[in-house]
Amino acid sequence: MSSTSKHPKGLLFLAFTEFWERFGYYLMIGIFFLYMTTDMKEGGFGWENAKAADVFGTFIACVYLTPFIGGLLADMKFGYRFSITLGGILMGIGYCLLSIREEWAFFTSLGIMIVGNGFFKPNISTLLGNLYNDPKYKDNKDTGYNLFYMSINIGAFFCNFIAAFMRIKYGWDWAFIAAGIGMFIGVITFWIGMPHYKHVDVRKEPKPEDKPVIMRFLKVLGVALGFGALGWFIPDTVFGSDSTDGFLFACIPVIYFYSTIYKSCNEEEKKSVGTMYTIFGIVIIFWAIFKLNGTALTTYANSYTDREMPTEWVATTKYLYQCDNSVVAKNDTVFQLDEQFRKIKDVNGNPVKCIDYPPYFKNLAPEKYPEPGKELNLIPTELFQSINPFFVIFLTPLIVMFFGFLRKRKKEPTTATKISYGLLISALSTLVMVAAVYYTNNGNTKASAWWLIGCYGVITIGELCLSPMGLSMVSKLSPVRYTALMMGGWSLATSIGNKLSGVLAKNWDKFDDKANFFWVNFALLMVAFIVMMLLLKRLNKVFHQ
Repeated sequence: MSSTSKHPKGLLFLAFTEFWERFGYYLMIGIFFLYMTTDMKEGGFGWENAKAADVFGTFIACVYLTPFIGGLLADMKFGYRFSITLGGILMGIGYCLLSIREEWAFFTSLGIMIVGNGFFKPNISTLLGNLYNDPKYKDNKDTGYNLFYMSINIGAFFCNFIAAFMRIKYGWDWAFIAAGIGMFIGVITFWIGMPHYKHVDVRKEPKPEDKPVIMRFLKVLGVALGFGALGWFIPDTVFGSDSTDGFLFACIPVIYFYSTIYKSCNEEEKKSVGTMYTIFGIVIIFWAIFKLNGTALTTYANSYTDREMPTEWVATTKYLYQCDNSVVAKNDTVFQLDEQFRKIKDVNGNPVKCIDYPPYFKNLAPEKYPEPGKELNLIPTELFQSINPFFVIFLTPLIVMFFGFLRKRKKEPTTATKISYGLLISALSTLVMVAAVYYTNNGNTKASAWWLIGCYGVITIGELCLSPMGLSMVSKLSPVRYTALMMGGWSLATSIGNKLSGVLAKNWDKFDDKANFFWVNFALLMVAFIVMMLLLKRLNKVFHQ
């Protein structure tokens, strides 16, 4: 890039680093829920949906909680480049460790990934923001974050095809190893680009007035662990599971710590920090709904969506069902369905119960059943996880152009207004799923894949109005000495939303009418949107200043 470029050279390397990091993360997360719920004889753990949703929600919550720690340590001690490198290596090790199908290895790998992400996630966004602090690039910060967001979603799109191929062709273990290899490539990419951002990796020596912050942090960390243990071991449960209790209890001192940061700010800083905190609280609801793509919507894709393929493909899931009667005459076979099993009659008219009954067959039209012993070719479920990143890639340039068009006419909405629009549009996406449930008679028949595609398309527009704008907001409004810590605060809000997403998903099986599940999601997002609109005038005043 020339010196007259609108964007710094480091953007390209940071985008490709995040490309590979997201490749590894979303490859793993795309098959994570399926891995936990798949029967043990097929290579999974065979857990119930509720347990898997609880583990899933806790993991993605902790993944976004540790940036609170990693951001502060980078700010005060390690610097951004070292933290990003350390985090990337740890995540790569964690992905590879998942290839060992033992519970000790499973939970150890999750812990390693959680710590690694804490060092990686807030600091690469902060490093990018620092590049745009140069007056030459400052006016293009929103666009830079949009391009960054689009680039990393290319990795999130392609990874699921690799996941499906590796899982079906070679097994779960090689799919997880592929995620680890992707992460290591990301670290190498980051090293190659060092010359372009080392000048903005300046560790801020703590000022005398900032040193008490470090001590408070250490105290808060210890108290948070104590609160988490209290929540975990408290008799019975408060919020539905020990992990949920432990997580939410641990968040209490962390939230208190952020309140002390607000109190330590001067009057001018309090305006911007208060605005960020307000938006942090509101977008928790967005993340609670958005992250259902890995649990409830994956379940909908796996069991409620028509995934049959007209032709065989190398990475196709094949369901083969056999019956416990060795001789079944084709012309005398009578198809019958009940709530749990596919039943046929043998040549004597006696009912025969099929064994190894795949859940996919439960609401499949009888005429679509293969003959006993034949195969049914299906689109791998994890490929539905590529729909959202595809729309991010496709829609980002359009949205960037749209806001650029408004900017030239001095009509571009503020960051807070864009976030408001994001909440409203996301709410509309849940209505697509309400319509899908009604159209399929509450899941008694298979839904067209177009319903999920439509839902992901709408919520992606909402995401693009909200998620990259949140990162840009933190970079714009944060006091310089707390920039990475405030990035950690954004991740903390995401973390709490992710955990609540697991709580919502855990209740999927409790809703006999699945439309009501999506109506609840719609109501939550609309409440968040209304609150945001009520506060918008005050928030916009800070952004204008």
